[in-house]
Amino acid sequence: MSNLSNKISEKIYREGDQIVIKKTFDADQAKRDAAYAREVTENSFGSDYKHVGNVDMGMLEIWLKQAGVKWTDTEAVKEVIKSKLMSNEFSALRVWDGKY
Repeated sequence: MSNLSNKISEKIYREGDQIVIKKTFDADQAKRDAAYAREVTENSFGSDYKHVGNVDMGMLEIWLKQAGVKWTDTEAVKEVIKSKLMSNEFSALRVWDGKY
């Protein structure tokens, strides 16, 4: 996972009696990083290490919130990441196309 955020904006505003925080992210850099990693990462059959994909922490935060998963539930976090990376919507973030 990338340790840098691809957040391009954050707006905080009031909507009725609630405070809304709207974060906007640009996934282009993560997609470029994943494409580069597909070219140079050795994900050969039988190797112990697999670079599965590139996920920005901000994006992961959104995925977990949508799934209703807390950061402390590590098994559920793994499942959210796996299902998102295996979906067609986020396939550009995948580096390894194997099964796990």
